[in-house]
Amino acid sequence: MKLLVLSFYYAPDLSAGSFRTTALVRALSARLGAGDVVDVVTTQPNRYSSFKHEQPAEEQDGNVRVRRITLPSHASGMADQSRAFWTFQREARRLVGGEQYDAVFATSSRLFTAVLGSWVSRRSGAPLYLDIRDIFVDTIQDVLAGARGAVARVAFTGLERFALQRAARVNLVSNGFADYFRRRYPGLRYSYHTNGIDSEFLEPEARTPLPRPGGPGALPQVLYAGNIGEGQGLHVVLPPLAAALAGRARFTIIGDGGRRALLEKRIAELGLTNVELLPPMNRRQLIDAYRAADILFLHLNDLEAFRKVLPSKLFEYAATGKPLWAGVAGHAAEFLTAHVDNATVFAPCDVDAAVRQFDTIDLAWQPRTSFVRQFSREAISEAMAAELIGLARGVRT
Repeated sequence: MKLLVLSFYYAPDLSAGSFRTTALVRALSARLGAGDVVDVVTTQPNRYSSFKHEQPAEEQDGNVRVRRITLPSHASGMADQSRAFWTFQREARRLVGGEQYDAVFATSSRLFTAVLGSWVSRRSGAPLYLDIRDIFVDTIQDVLAGARGAVARVAFTGLERFALQRAARVNLVSNGFADYFRRRYPGLRYSYHTNGIDSEFLEPEARTPLPRPGGPGALPQVLYAGNIGEGQGLHVVLPPLAAALAGRARFTIIGDGGRRALLEKRIAELGLTNVELLPPMNRRQLIDAYRAADILFLHLNDLEAFRKVLPSKLFEYAATGKPLWAGVAGHAAEFLTAHVDNATVFAPCDVDAAVRQFDTIDLAWQPRTSFVRQFSREAISEAMAAELIGLARGVRT
């Protein structure tokens, strides 16, 4: 059996797509034999310009072959990202052009990897499994205003249709996507495997809090770790929120992205001394930062498209047992309320509501054992691997 896995991000890159795909490949490798092949086509680590870890262009590890495409240097702007995706699809098509596969898997947040998977599937006649992590058509219209957004929606709807109509199975990482896709593509077979908690966050040490620096009377330490882009809206909410809580809380922001410079500018304009910005860090360092924090902060910008999403970050946050303070709406808010104890939710970008909710946060640590058991990445990856292998074998699962 020969399986193709397409992912724009892969280990050691720092992104939800990387963590998800790496875990899936590990599960596939364990299920398949030495004569089988899992062919991974991805990129050199590129999620953040401040986190570069050059890897071999090709690696073989047992029955897994990983081929990495070098991208032109890019930041987080739309034009830069478009050039990067164009290079990825062009080189990926060259790499797999002469190959035959039993099934193709593509994981996609920005649609283009799904389109690439559809092209390979059509060329080789192999069934296609799409893992959809975002509704790009919705997002692009929210981000681009007016006529530009309307034109982009028409163009990307066509690309979405090209990708989805070829799929033999579609996984949606958020149940909030179900209505959108089922209305447009009612004949497809759907699964709902969310993002999950990676094994590093399940180790006993990772789930044991560190003593509070400065003792019981110290200011609460609020931590955000992740992308700093338009979608997260930190540049909108964090500076006025930190100003409102001056003398009452300290904020640490770990990450990078297209709105980091603007966030830094607004922090400087307000003269804030209770906010520290740090660059992206590896997962072991990140776990230590989680353990040292008192409150874990999550926020999505106030855009209609984000009412359907389920941020991958909340799974590892919840696994720590630390209090969550989340500015989210729609499905993410419903999920937190239903599944995560000691999660405090406020309306996105509403600083007054965030301050009110801050006053209700319980700083106690809670292990959240049932949540951890239900949403382990290993269990989710095993289920997806079984579906993909069944697809390759022609078994309806």
